[in-house]
Amino acid sequence: MKPLGFSRLAGLALAAMIVGAPVAALAQAATTAAPAASAAPAATTAADTAAPAAAAPAAPAAAAAPAPFKTDSGDTAWMLTSTALVLLMTIPGLALFYGGMVRKKNVIATVAQSFAMTAVVTVVWYVIEYSIAFGTNSDAGMNKYWGGMGNFMLKGITMDKTYSIAGATPTIPEYVFMMFQMTFAIITPALIAGAFAERFKFSALLLFTVLWSIFVYGPVAHWVWGGGFLGSLGVLDFAGGTVVHINAGVAGLVCALVLGKRKGFGHDNMAPNNLVYTMIGASLLWVGWFGFNAGSAVASNALAGAAMANTQIATGAAALMWMAVEWVHRKKPTMLGMASGAVAGLVAVTPASGFVNPTGALIVGLAAGVGCYCGAVFLKNMFKYDDSLDAFGVHGVGGLIGALLTGVFADETINSLGKVHSIVTQAEGCLATIAWTAVGTFVILMICKFTTGLRVSEDGEVEGLDITLHGEAIHD
Repeated sequence: MKPLGFSRLAGLALAAMIVGAPVAALAQAATTAAPAASAAPAATTAADTAAPAAAAPAAPAAAAAPAPFKTDSGDTAWMLTSTALVLLMTIPGLALFYGGMVRKKNVIATVAQSFAMTAVVTVVWYVIEYSIAFGTNSDAGMNKYWGGMGNFMLKGITMDKTYSIAGATPTIPEYVFMMFQMTFAIITPALIAGAFAERFKFSALLLFTVLWSIFVYGPVAHWVWGGGFLGSLGVLDFAGGTVVHINAGVAGLVCALVLGKRKGFGHDNMAPNNLVYTMIGASLLWVGWFGFNAGSAVASNALAGAAMANTQIATGAAALMWMAVEWVHRKKPTMLGMASGAVAGLVAVTPASGFVNPTGALIVGLAAGVGCYCGAVFLKNMFKYDDSLDAFGVHGVGGLIGALLTGVFADETINSLGKVHSIVTQAEGCLATIAWTAVGTFVILMICKFTTGLRVSEDGEVEGLDITLHGEAIHD
């Protein structure tokens, strides 16, 4: 649907107001700020006290004295490696995984989404998103929800600053931590693209990515890992069950419902164009996930080793369980099913990887194999929505399974923070994330609808997004 002129203008104005407000606030603050020692509390606290994926609820950052600068070369080397592994998950891992599952006429457009989102989020993270997620708001009440603007454009991050887990000696430079977390921020909106594949406008994708990164991902990351209210509540999320997977999965479901079904959905042949691409992409995701989960220990230590082992065990179990269920249901085990099952296991073990023992990881993987198959096959068919590549069925459902089971199987012998665990607390974290993400995603989609528009034209969808949006095509 072509957006109306007045609605388009109104939407642009609203988007400008939303994005411009924090920038204007920063400019106002800059004219009245105290000297550097007092003007940027977030620059100190983001380095010294904000909780990363492996951390427990953090005490208010202002109460902690800056830790001495002393890096550990082993920890730093592992975190640099983990950062590269997580980036590998999006490009080329997720790009190939999704690219193989769409029709041939949409392959270039699909891989371009992952590539473009990587570029967009990189800049947004540098400018404002890192400050929102891991800064510390000077207002203690607001800091429960929003990291503030103290680290705008990485202000306060210097060569002699480290990042520390609360209560531990800091061992890696904050620049390294910032880069590691950037890769998480990159892959999360890229996962959403699986829900609206083959029908979303490229201009809408760019605007959606900017707004969603700032107003959905940034706050949720702060709530759980940056000293916000969910971390203080005791929600356990080692590497992104709520922040990444529930967040992306629910956003994907909202996108699928708002956009509606692809033209021809239900009667045209929409089989994957190249399952070899999908298998290669899934394999790159599997390998890269060791950086995602083991890297979230933020050190080269025994906890990283346990997280790595748990990741492998859960992934293998989920792939086998999905294969078994599919074999019974459809009479044949498919390559797509095995790849999807492996990703489901990776998703579900993400929040649990640094809290459960290997037996717990096995149970999480088995549950994910069954649960995500049901989410991707039965649930989608029951409610007739077009989640093109099962962003919700795998990431939303898998994230929920993993987050809730973390509250059941957390083991204090693996991580002392698992001593206090509760499925009720985990459920509260899930519900808060679902509510914020659903509402925020819907509002952002409405902004896109009345500015860029959301869907390509029917003729463009039939011709294929490769030609329609990018003027390119795959030739035999």
